[in-house]
Amino acid sequence: MEVVFDHLLLRRGEFALRADAVLGEGLHLVSGRVGSGKSTLALAIGGGLRPAEGRVELVGVGRRLLVQQFAEFHLTGTTVRAEAASWGLEPLPLLARLDLAERAGDDPFRLSRGEQKRLVLGCALEAAPDLLVLDEPFASCDVREKLRLGRALTDRPGVTVVLTHETRYLPAPDRAWTIEEGALRPCEESPGSG
Repeated sequence: MEVVFDHLLLRRGEFALRADAVLGEGLHLVSGRVGSGKSTLALAIGGGLRPAEGRVELVGVGRRLLVQQFAEFHLTGTTVRAEAASWGLEPLPLLARLDLAERAGDDPFRLSRGEQKRLVLGCALEAAPDLLVLDEPFASCDVREKLRLGRALTDRPGVTVVLTHETRYLPAPDRAWTIEEGALRPCEESPGSG
């Protein structure tokens, strides 16, 4: 499985981002300052933004999933249980693992932002897509949840792309990238914590 950026040019207004790279199986970290283009690249990988030039090609990827920074963008269920079920998952065992079983009957919009994030990320990981794209996954998470997410990403099969400026809780990635001066570039050293 691979994500191929073939002479890719993304535009959003005056902003432009270039990428020419291959992301194979494993964990990829894309870092960069706030406003560098991480969310733009995430949208392109997820299929929500058409390239101005070039292409994003998914090789051997049957199912992709983009989880955006704000969990509330993903909530569709009327209860926490219904939300987990809407992902095609068995709700009660999953909610127990996520420490949300007591909230199963609650409206997901009554959860804290951190609980919403835990729910959405837990569902995304449990759904096990071939390609998982996580845009700022540590936002709204407490330290315990950041550590749990980092551990869950360690052995995930397929291609995982984490786009974040917060690398402290991420395990050492298989490949690290940075966005600088409008271009995606490989890093010489992986900034993950290991």
